[in-house]
Amino acid sequence: MGLCLAVSLCIAGCDPDAATRIATQPAGDPTANVVDSTRDASFPDASFSDAAPRDQGAGSEDSGLANDGENVDGGVDVDGSTDVDGGTDVDGGMGAMPQAPRRSIQVGVFDIDATPPIGSMLTYNIMDRREASLRLKGLVFLGEGIEPAAVVAVDWIGISGEAHRAFRETIARAVGTDPARVAVQALHQHDAPFVDLGAEALLAEQGLSGAMFNVPWTLEFIERTGVAAAEAAMQARDLTHMSMGDAEVDMVASNRRILGDDGTVQHMRWTATADPVIRAFPEGTIDPLLRSITLYERNQPLVVLTYYATHPQSYYRTGTAHPDFPGMAREARQEASGVTHIHFTGAGGNIGAGKYNDGSPENRPVLAERVERAMQKAFVASRVRQRIDARDFRWAVEPVSLPIGDHLVEPQLVANLERETLAVSARAEAARALSFLRRTRAGERIDISCLSLGNARLLHMPGELFVEYQLAARTIRPDLFVAMAAYGDYAPQYIGTRQAYAQGGYETSPRASFVSPDAEDIITNALARLLEYGGVFPTL
Repeated sequence: MGLCLAVSLCIAGCDPDAATRIATQPAGDPTANVVDSTRDASFPDASFSDAAPRDQGAGSEDSGLANDGENVDGGVDVDGSTDVDGGTDVDGGMGAMPQAPRRSIQVGVFDIDATPPIGSMLTYNIMDRREASLRLKGLVFLGEGIEPAAVVAVDWIGISGEAHRAFRETIARAVGTDPARVAVQALHQHDAPFVDLGAEALLAEQGLSGAMFNVPWTLEFIERTGVAAAEAAMQARDLTHMSMGDAEVDMVASNRRILGDDGTVQHMRWTATADPVIRAFPEGTIDPLLRSITLYERNQPLVVLTYYATHPQSYYRTGTAHPDFPGMAREARQEASGVTHIHFTGAGGNIGAGKYNDGSPENRPVLAERVERAMQKAFVASRVRQRIDARDFRWAVEPVSLPIGDHLVEPQLVANLERETLAVSARAEAARALSFLRRTRAGERIDISCLSLGNARLLHMPGELFVEYQLAARTIRPDLFVAMAAYGDYAPQYIGTRQAYAQGGYETSPRASFVSPDAEDIITNALARLLEYGGVFPTL
């Protein structure tokens, strides 16, 4: 049985008879580090109500218009105490049992330009002009009795192995914590850098240094990220409340793998699909929900976090870096609200916009507007704020060793790396696989982490996970607000379900995935432990 059965998905792919929908500082100054996430205290496109507490569920259709000058904090608090702003509590109020003294928690926010200079190698071609800004945005958590922790999202296609470790170690030193308490997640836009220092070292031995990315600039940028994190920590604000909401994203995500009658992949519906016949297949198994969390200092929103699972590219290989439609949506929300917005790409390895995108440039802003609309609805749905303090914060880590795919054979990879007649891209692919193989055999593990904050569980995952893992995580703890960010350590590349490897298709091919089907057991068991599942994980 596959993971799909554990979460009632049946890995329908795009089978027409089994399609499944489970509802279960804008670009600018590259020198800017710490952002003023509260430049518009009224948060004008937000509204609050006295609705009952709500941790999960689809978003409201409310337009989220301005509140006509009224106090933005007309919301509801749920901690059982009288709020400083006159808000109403809903779970005990006067006469509640005495509670342990609160311990404060703070959060610092940073946002820096992550765009390499003109002439740098992006994932597929050299950057010959600058038209848009890639961003790196992050949070630093501090507090009484809390060892600092940090979460970062960056508009790159991927950060692998030694590069991922370098980011985490640099940020950890900057804020005074352990690297295991730092999560660095890429968003996976394709007109963006792909950074792997282990592969770079192997390529440099062949006289190909810099073939994958701009090495000097990247090393400097990693250090600059540490400086930004340190400055954010020094200027951290009190974190007193949080709210959570979600909303469906209409006409964006669809499953890329279209199965035939024999249960194998018959068509790949790429992110840009020109063929109307392939676009016409049902959406298939997706997670339509965009999840949103807002962190507050009393009535002042400090930062908004959103999570959505899909490949984030509409078209690429343009010769310029671009954050694509999710980045456009994020920056539009940040500009409209005046509050820093950090977006994460969920488990979208087998998900793309292909059903709704033919690759035409004019379709990019259409997709961006659809995601932006869901971001706004999810914020509006997060009406109920819960008071939080350091007691509500927890960081847990599960280090895993992912099983190496049988197709990774070291002598063959070395031969391909050294073969001068091969295209540089093929030699770089061999270098990436060889680096992952050697590090895994040497005992290096990949961290999967979970940030618990109030009723929220925020998971930080490696590679290009299939959406079934995200849906399974929500099934493990339906009582909590579970959100997933994938594309952490990118070294394993695609991580499919066990059944998907037997179905064929690009994502589980030897070129695309460096792990074996046994990765499913390791990933899902780690998720169960991190989410504190009560009992044995469902049979897989």
